[in-house]
Amino acid sequence: MDKPNILLITADQIRWDCLGAAGNPIIQTPNLDRLARRGILFRNGFSPDPICVPARATIMTGNYPQVCTGHKTNSGKIKEDQPLLTETLKSAGYHTYALGKLHFVPYAPPGEPRLVHGFQHAKITESGRMLAKFDPKNELGGIEDYIDYLEDVGWGGYSRAHGIGNNDVRPCRSPLPPEHYVDHWIADCTIEALNEHQNKRSEQPFFVWMSSPKPHSPYDPPRGYDDLYDPREIPPPFGWRDKSVEPALQEKDPAIDETRFAHGIDSISPEAWQVSRAYYYGSITFLDAQIGRVLEHLEKHDLIDNTLILFTADHGDLIGDFGSCFKACHHNGSVRVPFIAAGPGVKQGAESDARVGLQDILPTFAQAAGGDIGQEVQGKPLQPVFTSPEKGEDIRQYYYATTERGMGFSVMITDGVWKYIYSEAGAIEELYNNINDPKEEHNLAENPTHTDKLEEMRKALREEAMKLDDKDIFDGQGNLKSRSVDRSEFRHQYPTRMGWRWY
Repeated sequence: MDKPNILLITADQIRWDCLGAAGNPIIQTPNLDRLARRGILFRNGFSPDPICVPARATIMTGNYPQVCTGHKTNSGKIKEDQPLLTETLKSAGYHTYALGKLHFVPYAPPGEPRLVHGFQHAKITESGRMLAKFDPKNELGGIEDYIDYLEDVGWGGYSRAHGIGNNDVRPCRSPLPPEHYVDHWIADCTIEALNEHQNKRSEQPFFVWMSSPKPHSPYDPPRGYDDLYDPREIPPPFGWRDKSVEPALQEKDPAIDETRFAHGIDSISPEAWQVSRAYYYGSITFLDAQIGRVLEHLEKHDLIDNTLILFTADHGDLIGDFGSCFKACHHNGSVRVPFIAAGPGVKQGAESDARVGLQDILPTFAQAAGGDIGQEVQGKPLQPVFTSPEKGEDIRQYYYATTERGMGFSVMITDGVWKYIYSEAGAIEELYNNINDPKEEHNLAENPTHTDKLEEMRKALREEAMKLDDKDIFDGQGNLKSRSVDRSEFRHQYPTRMGWRWY
């Protein structure tokens, strides 16, 4: 077979630094570490928009969300004029499979085809979101495949029986046995799809997207992984209840502060946060074990040497940093993602400082497959770095990211060393040196020593915004928009925002 098989593995809400291969001394990720040794670990992987739906739209189209959906928030259907990863690979002779979380919106009601953007086979879990919309008591069936599976094996309804919702940050072990936990099911489905392909379509290359909804909250690893890490030994979030950093916290994107209030984080003890972080780590290790099962299957069936594998995530999670949680901001815990490539044409045992992101997945796979995208996209094929990892400048000088919340937009640009962030709410500027200050605790935007660098990064951000068609961040005079924000109006918004739902 001349064309490589392609396996895309994605996690949901995993930080860039939660891999052993990335230098984390505590977390156990032996299979992803092994994958990194077989290929390239990218140390500057980013989400173009650190929220689930826009990030996934970018994976599918190779374009930023403002282009492919017109939305930077957790909404927006991919436009009809956009290229699709599935169609590009199908036209190159591939058969396509999606297993796990897609999060393509809008969700289709019962009786209508689900939106899968061209995947020929799909088994879906949306963590109960489709169920909540159309069948809260799960009386119909056929809405989410994983929910149906739990019914079939006698564990129906127990995925939320611990009482913790999708966007809750409190820790709680899953009541499900490990063999019925969602990531185990996704790995089972992936192996089943690989077997089916070998039996029925072995003359064709495959494209498989194995997509986990974890370690996204709820932080609820299955038994055996809830006590894998001693919460007393997990590094605490920086800035958590540390009064010496409160002034710095107030300079951050107000979205960080708003999230802290909305999810009631101030009501959680530091010790509870340590347990949440330990459970977050446990979920990652469980996911790693399931990825290992799939890699072993590829090895056993002599497929791994001809399979291009890429592992990444839609975005990260602050998991308590700056006294906040989740994503939708441009600090490293949120916007940086793990990014590993291995397989045919990829140098082994290498690392790269190239600035890469989710928009690069479609053009990279298209080039590997010999497929024609049909139009220019904003992502870049990564093959030049696959063969020469030191040639990061061949991809791009700067990485640009954008997002939007109720208080307005936030934008970022980085060259891998310096990062500049602008937040519409409060017109806040931030400048960090990520080599000297990887935790981004020291905002240098008002430091007179760095005036020239600040201006340089401002200029670069403006130029990239125009090039990437992100023009709505400017007002009528060409200035970055701003709006006032009153932090005293931030309020706890649970239970609706926290998601205390059975599903």
